[in-house]
Amino acid sequence: MASVGNRVPSRSERLLQALAPYERVAIVMHDNPDPDAIATGWAIKYLIEAKLGKPTRLIGGGAIVRAENRHLVELLNPPLELVDDFQPDERTGVVLVDCGPGAANHLMSGEVIAPVAVIDHHQTSTPNGTAFVDVRPKVAASATIAATYLYEQKLEPGRDLATALAYALHTETQGGETHFSMADRVILRWLGRWADPRLLAEIDNAPLPRAYFGDLVLALQNTFIYEDAAFCLLPRAQGPEIVGEVADLLIRCEGVHRVLCAAVCGKQVLLSVRTDAEGGDATALLLDTIRGVGRGGGHRHRAGGKLTATTAGSRVPEDLQDKLRERWLKACGLRRRRGSRLVSRREMAINLRFPTRAVRRSNRMASNSRKPYQPFKTV
Repeated sequence: MASVGNRVPSRSERLLQALAPYERVAIVMHDNPDPDAIATGWAIKYLIEAKLGKPTRLIGGGAIVRAENRHLVELLNPPLELVDDFQPDERTGVVLVDCGPGAANHLMSGEVIAPVAVIDHHQTSTPNGTAFVDVRPKVAASATIAATYLYEQKLEPGRDLATALAYALHTETQGGETHFSMADRVILRWLGRWADPRLLAEIDNAPLPRAYFGDLVLALQNTFIYEDAAFCLLPRAQGPEIVGEVADLLIRCEGVHRVLCAAVCGKQVLLSVRTDAEGGDATALLLDTIRGVGRGGGHRHRAGGKLTATTAGSRVPEDLQDKLRERWLKACGLRRRRGSRLVSRREMAINLRFPTRAVRRSNRMASNSRKPYQPFKTV
């Protein structure tokens, strides 16, 4: 390792050294990039352009579906590109952020050209010969790693980038992922100089389309509880992130410690697993469920994956539904038995009917009580 003067170079310096020989740089996020991928890539782009002066692109595949993520892009305007295909040449240095070379959820998947650098907070395997690897599973977000580079290089992120980095940390520590490393705590205090609390609150309360509530109702109607485990097959998914959103909501249900949600999106079956402090390791549960039929990964309390087999139509086929349910319950150590609906059919039917006679009588009495006051007659 080359030294800078009489000292060992910092991680940010080693990243810049690895990219220096290339004419241009491409920063590749995972598909359907979330706030952590967007903020991390944005910070790395800022670093490279400021210190190396090289043309740099921030790219990802798929779409940005979740309302909060779309609102972040609208408010903060990060310099990202969503593309269908990316084929780098030997003069382009590729940096993977918030994902690893072995994953199937990014534009470099299957490419012969290996990335020059990998920056991630997931447990990621990287091929031998990768020039720069900074994988830190103990930090809360990849954004922490990227923000640390700016701190080391004395680069001020400004309001919008700092807000994006702070929001990335916020989203990555929701639910059971509440652990903050010392690096996370230091960088949060530093970002606080520029991050705008008003914008953070506005992103968190992004407007939701009416179709979202329809999807949510159908999801709750198709959720079954088996002791402390929930299993939900969404009848439809307008985008991949609704699967994780429903899982985030269901893990908050009293008495539920483990959740699996799945839906067909395109020609694939996507899955999200959530656990709370008592629910065990979400990644282990997911991998046990999809072993041999899919791939995935994540953290102790949040994990996601996809089945390798493709499917037709908008619903998970019945034979696959049964297989997923059996595998999930086995992974949770539960014996297969009839589950109970989160929202019973009877409750749904009663509340969807016209008011019963008793309800109509009650409504009439309430209506009569609102008539103008008439004094009693005196004798």
